[in-house]
Amino acid sequence: MTSKDVPGMSAATRRPRLGWTLALLALAQLIYALDLNIVFVALPEIGADLGFPGQTQQLVVSAYVVFAGGFLLLGGRAADLLGRRRMFVLALALYAVSSLAGGLAPSPATIIAARAVQGIGGALLLPSTLSLINTLFEEGPQRNRALAVWGGAGASGLTIGALLGGVLTENFGWPAVFYVNVPLAVLVALAALAVIPRDPSGGPRRRFDLPGSLTATTGATLLVFALVEGPEEGWANPLVVGAFVLAAALLAAFAAIERRSADPLMPFRLFRNRNLTIGLSVTFIYMATFGVLPYFLTVLMQSVHGYSALETGLAFLVPSLAIATGTQLGERLTTRIGLRATLLTGFTVGAAGTAGMAAGFGADAGYGLLVPGLIVSGVGQGVVWTAMWIAAATGTAAHEQGVANGVNSTALNIGNAIGLAVFTALADIGTGGRTGEALRTATAHGELIVVLLTAAGMVVGLLVSLVLPRSAASAPPAAESTDSGRLLTG
Repeated sequence: MTSKDVPGMSAATRRPRLGWTLALLALAQLIYALDLNIVFVALPEIGADLGFPGQTQQLVVSAYVVFAGGFLLLGGRAADLLGRRRMFVLALALYAVSSLAGGLAPSPATIIAARAVQGIGGALLLPSTLSLINTLFEEGPQRNRALAVWGGAGASGLTIGALLGGVLTENFGWPAVFYVNVPLAVLVALAALAVIPRDPSGGPRRRFDLPGSLTATTGATLLVFALVEGPEEGWANPLVVGAFVLAAALLAAFAAIERRSADPLMPFRLFRNRNLTIGLSVTFIYMATFGVLPYFLTVLMQSVHGYSALETGLAFLVPSLAIATGTQLGERLTTRIGLRATLLTGFTVGAAGTAGMAAGFGADAGYGLLVPGLIVSGVGQGVVWTAMWIAAATGTAAHEQGVANGVNSTALNIGNAIGLAVFTALADIGTGGRTGEALRTATAHGELIVVLLTAAGMVVGLLVSLVLPRSAASAPPAAESTDSGRLLTG
């Protein structure tokens, strides 16, 4: 379904309706991105108030990451079968309820459970939001522009999360970082019922593929769990090893089930679409390189330079504005020079800027030395972010957009988990047994190595992008009307 297929909607009424729809989808992405960062700042206060030992406070973050990563494929399938608007509203309802429960949590177990439900809400929200964009906005400039607006909102949410987390925690206590989600999620959910077109009724009946759903969801959840907990608990920990082994067995079973299923959860024929396959690869590399930089920048600012949570949030304003600018530039470049050339440009700029950031990773280097690299790297990051989602959506049928976006979103989370696991281990090699100034210097040196390695990883992303056809997504489809191309610009 595209904007032209909405029942009872003329070309004149599509413009404002689609404009409001995009605003809601962008706001939902802002909520999703905000929730990734907003809890970090409050962890010490949560630990002190609820009696969390310091080493277990990370579970508040891990619970969200593990369940969000494990349920993304199921969330994409649910959007295709049960309705994109329904899943969008359900996801926001889960966000609201779990956020309220998190703010009221009287114990560590309650707040971890609330964060797990929030993660499931995120796994339902991301693919349903993307599939709504990719079906309501026609392939070409219109969809590219919508994805750029959506991506810009996500970049803003990361900064707002860091800043808002510090402000709310300092002035109202840690429960406020949960409560803030409640009115936002309720508002967007109610507005979606009024603005987003109803899910179409009828159509061919399709099964949910319960065996495939169970094996994929459980296997992916265990894999993300092992990748997240490995650096904390040790890779030889029996729980981590067991999770890896069981995840491998379940994902192998999932592959066997899908080959024999008449209506599979993840049809392997989707990967015949080169745009989707390259989009998945680029997304994985993106999150294993660009996606880990905020973590190491936070460690640099707080552990090496002693920034407060609020100062760290303010320091992230520069890269966030650069990323938001890059998302808009990515849309324009994709329309004018094509998807392949845009990805090559984004990775080239991003690798150069990230390598330039190395000048600011000395133990005594000031923030000013980071700024040029942060700006250049951020622009490249934003360009790639928009282009990679365009790649994953191009050439996929409307009724399978949900599962395609679920697969790409899973690659996003797995890439980030693997990137953090690998680079954290490398960064910590020289820090063992050190304290004080020696530890500070060793931490900065380890992070310098990581930054240079992520720049090298971006070069790998550039090489993968070369496989795309030169003309991919460079022009609107022939059937696209002039009206539809102006829907986002008024």
